[in-house]
Amino acid sequence: MDLDIVALSRLQFALTALYHFLFVPLTIGLAVVLAIMETVYVMTGRTIWRDMTKFWGVLFGINFAMGVATGIVMEFQFGMNWSYYSHYVGDVFGAPLAIEGLMAFFLEASFVGLFFFGWDKLSKVAHLIVTWLVAIGSNLSALWILIANGWMQNPVGAAFNPQTMRMEVTDFAAVLTNPVAQAKFVHTVSAGYTVAAIFVLGVSAWYVLKGRHLELAKRSMTVAASFGLAASLSVVVLGDESGYLSTEHQKMKVASIEAMWKTEPAPAAFTAFGFPDQRTRETHFAVHIPMLLGLIGTRSLTKEVPGIEDLVARAEDHIRDGIKAYDALQTIRQARSDAEVPPQARADFEAHGNFMGYALLLKRYVDDPRQATAEQITKASWDLVPPVFSLYWSFRIMVGLGMFFIVLTATFFVLSTRRRLDAHPWLLKVAVFSIPLPWVAAEMGWIVAEVGRQPWVIEGVLPTAVAVSNLGAATVLGTIVGFVTIYTILFVIEMKLMLKAIRNGPTEHPPTPADAWRTGAGPDIAGRPRTSLGA
Repeated sequence: MDLDIVALSRLQFALTALYHFLFVPLTIGLAVVLAIMETVYVMTGRTIWRDMTKFWGVLFGINFAMGVATGIVMEFQFGMNWSYYSHYVGDVFGAPLAIEGLMAFFLEASFVGLFFFGWDKLSKVAHLIVTWLVAIGSNLSALWILIANGWMQNPVGAAFNPQTMRMEVTDFAAVLTNPVAQAKFVHTVSAGYTVAAIFVLGVSAWYVLKGRHLELAKRSMTVAASFGLAASLSVVVLGDESGYLSTEHQKMKVASIEAMWKTEPAPAAFTAFGFPDQRTRETHFAVHIPMLLGLIGTRSLTKEVPGIEDLVARAEDHIRDGIKAYDALQTIRQARSDAEVPPQARADFEAHGNFMGYALLLKRYVDDPRQATAEQITKASWDLVPPVFSLYWSFRIMVGLGMFFIVLTATFFVLSTRRRLDAHPWLLKVAVFSIPLPWVAAEMGWIVAEVGRQPWVIEGVLPTAVAVSNLGAATVLGTIVGFVTIYTILFVIEMKLMLKAIRNGPTEHPPTPADAWRTGAGPDIAGRPRTSLGA
């Protein structure tokens, strides 16, 4: 990829998004973990659960602050680096982002302060409500962001207006209920829960290995194991739903993830292992599992999963239809009034307008798509194939790690039911070393979702190459260096703060008489010493 303005703008957004996404999943997941722990505290009255909530809350707060600091830049980039994108789809894309800021983010941010400073000022129930509102706010933030992102993957509820040259909302309910957005939301949130669960599990395992804060650590591991098992299972189930919807709405992405160069008879085989070669259009050393892709991708034995070459051939037809729409659009815009628009131009645009985005793919090769040669049309159709090798392996790394998380959390769940969490030190070490793995899986998922839809910034509507601002390459390169430098400093600061908080450990308060009575360590309800039988 040449380092032109398009490549540099994509690189900048990718780097800032990947940095930001280091903090988002942990924030989403830890907020719910805190709410669960404090719920147990309110129900039982045992101080150890309050200590657990406060300790993990400190780590949540550090991560939340860094997420806010890195997330603000993301939205400004739409105006800085993607001004034509903002003009073209701002009426649709801007609404979910505005709602996210006004409703979800302010809900979350407003109650974070009460969570930290309201322990001695609010009643137990009031503080618990605050904690749940923080958790709900963090999840609502993800909902609205993913409604916006889901619309980019499957642009429903909007239509192109030839007069304003913009996409405009026609059915906001369709935007909100977009099946791709809903599937992405539940899948992404479940992934965030898994990140938090493995984080809590790993840090708690480290305490057990060190012989520190054992009661708090073991209880945290129990919560993390049960919560993480449910979350990691959900990720697999909901990821399957995302894959099914991609087969319907993003066929090229699915074909590229599977390195399926040619259409196979239904049901298609799943390529478990191989080395895709985009230059020769074949997958070396491929290991196939018969019928599996067809069953997963179409949930039937008779539906085809089209291969890359067939999809490219279809794209050529779409590009030619798009050229007709582009020609009709120019005629419509040249008319001085709506009454002067030739009926044929209006009819051509209505018939082929859905494919105009394909004509814009030719802007990479020629200023006027109507002047494109057959060779340029063929090149543009092959531009629809994203980087196959990176997609193929990013998907498999993500899936492989997901299966590992199920095994890990299930193992500790079983150990927790038997009260043998410290029985196998080697398992505790595995949990500690697994802490960074959920982030690897999450970043791989981001690559699959975002790189997989290239060359589109809006699937089938607006190519990435025409969505950028008219900036100099040196300007964008300078901002990339600046962002990477600042974000790296922020990341180092966060790591130091998190590690310091973990090394210092939680502040544990002595048990109250109610705690001692519940555990059988203190006198009985009449004040008499307990016998061993009564204990």
